[in-house]
Amino acid sequence: MIRIGTSSEQGRLHYAEAGAAWRIASVLLHHIPFGDRPVRFVCIGTDRSTGDSYGPLTGTSLTEQGSLRHPILGTLDSPVHALNLQRIAETDEDVFTVAIDACLGRAEHIGQIVIEDRPLFPGRAVGKTLPPIGDLSIKGVVNAAAPNSQEILQNTRLHLPFMMSRVTARAISLACCRHETKPVQEAGHEGHNEDPRYEVCHPDLRQPDQV
Repeated sequence: MIRIGTSSEQGRLHYAEAGAAWRIASVLLHHIPFGDRPVRFVCIGTDRSTGDSYGPLTGTSLTEQGSLRHPILGTLDSPVHALNLQRIAETDEDVFTVAIDACLGRAEHIGQIVIEDRPLFPGRAVGKTLPPIGDLSIKGVVNAAAPNSQEILQNTRLHLPFMMSRVTARAISLACCRHETKPVQEAGHEGHNEDPRYEVCHPDLRQPDQV
């Protein structure tokens, strides 16, 4: 997993934290092979469940910006969900896929954005068996895990997934823009960020995480 800034908490960054979008963008820049492979963003979920809307809200926000040069799959109008995920997961094997989805976790982690250098397993929180997808995953912790996970997702306030999606979309746009406007510097040499709030460490993301 990742560690962001000087915090001892690994793999998690709260969406409302100062400089969250910039710092997430720095992590994405370090782990997405912009320029080396085609990249696509697959935003998973549905607006039929407020808690599960984080993915399509993110996709919609990215689409509305109109400046992203990479394919975006999954919006409020055209969601990626259990019925079409298999087909999407099997296409474009040579494309680096960033998978984005909501998840449930511990109560103290609600509102945090988790980045992992491994596939995402959609539907796991509600007991569904769906194909893994993604070379890199972005998960938004929208509520606390409980035995009645489906009900928890359906009764999650829309405000939280909405705000988290805006930060996530902003971070993705920043990462793409920064790649296009200047070379990605080696980890630990982000000289343009003198403010310690924006310091980002880039350890190995392959370690498993308990959201």
